[in-house]
Amino acid sequence: MSSASKTDNKAVIDVAAWTFNIVTSVGIIMVNKALMATYGFTFATTLTGLHFVATTMMTSSLKRLGYIQSSHLPLSEVLKFVLFASFSIVGMNVSLMWNSVGFYQIAKLSMIPVTCFLEVVLDKIRYSRDTKLSIALVLLGVGVCTVTDVSVNGKGFIAAFVAVWSTSLQQYYVHHLQQKYSLSSFNLLGHTAPVQAASLLIVGPVLDLWLTNKRVYAYDYTFISVFFIVLSCIIAIGTNLSQFICIGRFSAVTFQVLGHMKTILVLTLGFVFFGKEGLNFHVIMGMAIAIMGMIWYGNASSKPGGKERWSPPPVSNGKPEEHDQLLESSDAGEKV
Repeated sequence: MSSASKTDNKAVIDVAAWTFNIVTSVGIIMVNKALMATYGFTFATTLTGLHFVATTMMTSSLKRLGYIQSSHLPLSEVLKFVLFASFSIVGMNVSLMWNSVGFYQIAKLSMIPVTCFLEVVLDKIRYSRDTKLSIALVLLGVGVCTVTDVSVNGKGFIAAFVAVWSTSLQQYYVHHLQQKYSLSSFNLLGHTAPVQAASLLIVGPVLDLWLTNKRVYAYDYTFISVFFIVLSCIIAIGTNLSQFICIGRFSAVTFQVLGHMKTILVLTLGFVFFGKEGLNFHVIMGMAIAIMGMIWYGNASSKPGGKERWSPPPVSNGKPEEHDQLLESSDAGEKV
């Protein structure tokens, strides 16, 4: 296969992966919004645990059928990943409860700089000026259209800090583990989903009781609410898988930057299906700025030097005298 064909195939798969992630992510947000706002199932952490139960069932079934090959991931790595992921989910839920919506959105936006910092420190990644400016433009645009009231308190700041760093570490680790242990997205989900499901189903009901003052076991389950719960779990399988695919193919920073396209789509669909309250000029302007920033980022990061791993220059083991003699010999050869 020619290099041009390989490039075309990669582009098609990249677009398909992003489309898959956007469709499933926006879909699960819309379903969960209906489930929580219309049917009163406000147990977000427990619901996430059920999502990972469904994901575990999917990966286990595919493994039995032979579609997923056996792989190895040390238990220490699994526990470390699940620790980051669990703190991410709990931290985000607590941050939303203790902070204003505006500060919650600012905290989410700060994940991009934090993830950039992790890649620079741990992977020695260097970003070009255009790549940095495009990221700043995305942050500005999403901030303009989502951040309204901003108020912060001590415990809310701590919750947001934990949520931001644990989420950034979890997403960085998705890419790191896939590269280090040569794992596919299915393999990594197969190792981590069961542990995440178990931990969230233990912690979830307690945390949800604390956050909502309601017990998940006392909820009035009806046919339609159960239908939405099952639908949410089915879509979550695609959401979890597509997240791992996208981060594995690209990086955590790219996933965060282009992932804000989902924020724009959710806002747009919210205005379409739930009324145009809150739609004004500065929201539309923010959307436009964010989209321009995403296009710029895609172009800047794909150019040579836009985003690359830095490696130190090779150190010569020869003696200085020998090195000087080689230079003199080379100079003499060029003059001939």
